[in-house]
Amino acid sequence: MRNAFTVDLEDWYQGLELGPELWGGFEDRLRVGTERLLQLLESSGARATFFVLGAAAERHPQLVREIHDRGHEIGTHGYGHHFVYRLGAAGFRDDLRRSLDILGSLVGEQIRGHRAPFFSIIEGSEWAFDVLAECGLAYDSSIFPVRNYRYGMPAAPRWVHQLDNGLTEFPLSTLRMLGRNIPACGGAYFRLLPYILTRHCIGRLNRMQRPAVFYIHPWELDPDQPRIDLPLRIGLTHYWNLGGTRKRLERLLQEFEFGTMAESLGLEHG
Repeated sequence: MRNAFTVDLEDWYQGLELGPELWGGFEDRLRVGTERLLQLLESSGARATFFVLGAAAERHPQLVREIHDRGHEIGTHGYGHHFVYRLGAAGFRDDLRRSLDILGSLVGEQIRGHRAPFFSIIEGSEWAFDVLAECGLAYDSSIFPVRNYRYGMPAAPRWVHQLDNGLTEFPLSTLRMLGRNIPACGGAYFRLLPYILTRHCIGRLNRMQRPAVFYIHPWELDPDQPRIDLPLRIGLTHYWNLGGTRKRLERLLQEFEFGTMAESLGLEHG
């Protein structure tokens, strides 16, 4: 069973709910974690889908080209790392098109996949799916069927499914326990929770003949990134166990087979 390995390509400060007007004051470290991640993927023979933030691509065009040239899929993570449900349909469309123009020009092909910053397509913002289809996207991976203070659609289907407008949704993977969906396959959950939960989640899905979705950020492989004062909840999840990410990823890539999201969906890549 080939699972989807996905990367939200953004620098360490871009997902901290700090306005883009502040980004210029922070140390740029995107290449540090990205190169470490690329090395791990190459060593294991795995390919991944990189959902690239448009603002990061503008600053690191050569890095995006390198990722693509190494056989990985490029998707969009929007341009400015905004909550989709706060942008509204018109704002989301403008943000999305800006990112698609940048990424398409860098890799020379149509971008087919999208993931919303903060997984921020939630109940009440389903209009975003029509915007995605209108802009030519083939699939989305924004729905996290859990309950979180910033995101989540706990009642959404947990499996790959097609929406009425033809868009394919590939939700983030969860483990069903005690009547609830438990996140276990990436990001802060991968660092905060015991590794055995991620292993159990992916293994269980694969035994059901369903591919899993794993996600990570390059900065999670950069324990030397700057420390800044943040609200307790955000600071804890952002900085916890950064030094342990690399070993966990090495083990994960040894134990399971991973490819791009397009490959997991049976779409032609490249």
